[in-house]
Amino acid sequence: MKRHGNLFRQIISFENLWLASHQAQKGKRFQENVLRFNYNLESEIFQLQAELKSKTYRPGGYKTFEIVEPKRRMISAAPYRDRVVHHALCHIIGPIFERTFILYSYANRVGFGTHRALRRFTKLARSDRYVLQCDIRKYFPTIDHEILKSLIRRKIKCADTLWLIDKLIDGSNEQESVIQYFPGMICLLPSNVAGVYP
Repeated sequence: MKRHGNLFRQIISFENLWLASHQAQKGKRFQENVLRFNYNLESEIFQLQAELKSKTYRPGGYKTFEIVEPKRRMISAAPYRDRVVHHALCHIIGPIFERTFILYSYANRVGFGTHRALRRFTKLARSDRYVLQCDIRKYFPTIDHEILKSLIRRKIKCADTLWLIDKLIDGSNEQESVIQYFPGMICLLPSNVAGVYP
């Protein structure tokens, strides 16, 4: 299995961070935190770049809130400057993992998305007799983060990029506790889910 190196310089390049800032603000351009960041856009990007380069970058605190439509769920939103870093990272490592995704995975992929997923679902629902609607409850807090990191290391060998990925995974906010175990059974969900990821 090929492991990719020398990625960090691409991730923290000014051009990549600039593009990431534009993608992170899609649909949110007039929110206060985005306006504040954009007011000093170049200096904010240079500051982020310097923090990443010196490895003094620390993810900020998440804003957590609950929505009830279409069902009750907790949403955790990273600070805007962290979302810029997320986009910058995904620009570079996304294509590495793209080939490992299953065909019918539509979230957070270029050229996929909700509308395409709905079209595919409609076609399958009209041609098949049974439909299984399901959701992996509390996916991120449920999976074992150490297993996730080890799977990422199978594809990426760039030490600086792995440092950033670890920072982002470890910097995620505290989630609701997850109790999914059936009495007397060992829950296989975390390793199974992490096992099919990248």
